[in-house]
Amino acid sequence: MTMATRQEVLGLYRRVFRLARKWQAASGQMEDTIREKQYILNEARTLFQKNKNLTDRDLIKQCIDECTARIEIGLHYQIPYPRPIHLPPMGLTPLQGRGLRTQEKLRKLSKPVYLKSHDEVS
Repeated sequence: MTMATRQEVLGLYRRVFRLARKWQAASGQMEDTIREKQYILNEARTLFQKNKNLTDRDLIKQCIDECTARIEIGLHYQIPYPRPIHLPPMGLTPLQGRGLRTQEKLRKLSKPVYLKSHDEVS
């Protein structure tokens, strides 16, 4: 990891923790605010720990883009949780046919950048 990339990652880490410190739940309830702050902190720690040994520049860039997207979406919609997407089963039909492997591949490719770290839920 280059020094510039390291600084960018550390800046994102600090930004997430500052965001969690100032976070207010949209409902205005103190319990919701505490729960959402805790979610932000746990999610950040988990994902940064999981990705701390990455060396591939493209993967690092992908993780930085995901983090930035999740911060912006969270601020815009006032929810810390990733926005769910709905892709109906067998809804992504390729031109050749409706094979299951092709569907799985298309589903993986169509996953938004802010959900790349989450496992596929069927």
